[in-house]
Amino acid sequence: MNTADLGLPVDVPSTALFTDQYELTMLQAALKGGTAERRSVFEVFTRRLPEGRRYGVVAGTGRVLDAVENFRFDEPVLAFLHGRGIVDDETRDWLADYRFTGDVWGYPEGEVYFPGSPIMRVEGSFAECVLLETVILSILNHDSAIAAAASRMASAAGDRPLIEMGARRTHELAAVAASRAAYVGGFATTSDLAAGFRYGIPTVGTSAHAFTLLHDRERDAFQAQVDSLGRGTTLLVDTYDVAEAVRTAVEVAGPELGAVRIDSGDLLLVAHRVRQQLDELGATGTKIVVTSDLDEYAIASLAAAPVDAYGVGTQLVTGSGHPTCSMVYKLVARAGSADPQAPLVPVAKKSSGGKSSVGGRKWAARRLDEDGVAEAEVVGTGPVPDALADRQLLVPLVKGGAVVAREPLDAPRERHIAARANLPLSATQLSRGEPVLPTEYVRGRADG
Repeated sequence: MNTADLGLPVDVPSTALFTDQYELTMLQAALKGGTAERRSVFEVFTRRLPEGRRYGVVAGTGRVLDAVENFRFDEPVLAFLHGRGIVDDETRDWLADYRFTGDVWGYPEGEVYFPGSPIMRVEGSFAECVLLETVILSILNHDSAIAAAASRMASAAGDRPLIEMGARRTHELAAVAASRAAYVGGFATTSDLAAGFRYGIPTVGTSAHAFTLLHDRERDAFQAQVDSLGRGTTLLVDTYDVAEAVRTAVEVAGPELGAVRIDSGDLLLVAHRVRQQLDELGATGTKIVVTSDLDEYAIASLAAAPVDAYGVGTQLVTGSGHPTCSMVYKLVARAGSADPQAPLVPVAKKSSGGKSSVGGRKWAARRLDEDGVAEAEVVGTGPVPDALADRQLLVPLVKGGAVVAREPLDAPRERHIAARANLPLSATQLSRGEPVLPTEYVRGRADG
């Protein structure tokens, strides 16, 4: 099943080489050593949030499901791997039949997370699970970083819509993923047509300064745009003199002019002046859109300005200073033999320098206070306490190799709004601080 099964027009190609070479060399060694088929549990988590962030946002889950489903080694790929000496004959033959047949559990897309949260749990044989490490991390680290920045910007913007317009500031394929993640995080629209085509995200766009400069007069550019797109279009008014451009825009389009866009200058001051001028010209319904290298702090500073929408590019697609979430994919439990009934044994990395891990297959739940507000992220092994049984966070995503949790993109978007609203009010503060929820560990029987 691919995105096309939701009525979307593009399938995902094979993701088999979206991996690091050592995944395949580990597989080969495990096949030779007789440990490849040991039942194993891997978990995705982060040891810390980016500095100053109060919460993280899970994004990219839907893309992970596509990637797992399309992890296939066709003949050209196998020839490349074997020809380069990356895999031997036995490993090549094993890869030719590769299909993930295990289970994946995870926080549903759009949910928030904290340090130590088992964001995703992958269970199956060591061989089939280890191959998925790189592609899962590359998707979740990127998309969750963008969604977290988007969430902070959406919180700062309040009821004012946000336009994602960062395609020209990142890799062309990353731009599509960034648009998707931004939509999950709270953005309303995108300028990227590939994102609109692939994921059904609403698209917007009108003109750049080049269109004004193409014409002999600014009035001619405005007239051409209105003739083509109608009076409800958005006219860019800061190519030359803003006040003169606003006056010309209303003369050309009339008071029905949809919006004006401001892309430079002191946005707070200019927005107030433009609003006053529009009102005096009778264009009281004309909206003001601002762009110009905005981030969540700039958006918050414009809260008192008469701004109706924000367009964000560079700072969004770079995670507003934190382009990755530092998520890791660690083996936390494995069987002592290839016997399917062999119990799981907790395993953990014990190295120094803050890179240790906690062994055992984990569950997670969010404890609420008496007012129904989240007060702690509880992570544990073994039985789930009765008081937390109905607050568990992990849901089944893949069962026996089959995707069971594919959903329309509006679902994680709405889920995130609800999850963020359930956090303490301090979660939306932009000032630097610790995670808004502490992570508490409950130790219990960790085998299974």
